[in-house]
Amino acid sequence: MGSRKKQMADAIKEGRKNVAFAKLNNCPTSPRKMRLVADLVRGKEAEKALQILRFSQKEASRRLEKLLLSAIANWQAKNEDADIEDADLFVQEIRVDGGSMLKRLRPAPQGRAHRIRKRSNHVTVVIGAKNNTQA
Repeated sequence: MGSRKKQMADAIKEGRKNVAFAKLNNCPTSPRKMRLVADLVRGKEAEKALQILRFSQKEASRRLEKLLLSAIANWQAKNEDADIEDADLFVQEIRVDGGSMLKRLRPAPQGRAHRIRKRSNHVTVVIGAKNNTQA
């Protein structure tokens, strides 16, 4: 029974070998603005996604570009013997979740105060390889 569990664990590890991820926590941009940029690269090939992010005017694209480069580096660290060009990396999943909120008060007319919510987000990028050929 123990050897079967070991075989299953090895199979799961092999499946995870062609997937890598990177996370960005507490990024001081609203999730709504970040999702606009994330939707541009979801499902795209890694090289094309990097080009889209590089030439986008949005501030969120700079942070996502850095995160995508980190995910590619993580994949390369997992698969040292594999070649990036042959692997056909693509953005398998990109998720933008709301982070913590800083709450501030702004003075308003007639002694009132308006609440300002400074939003942040958490971004998770998962990249996968289309070709599973291991050298």
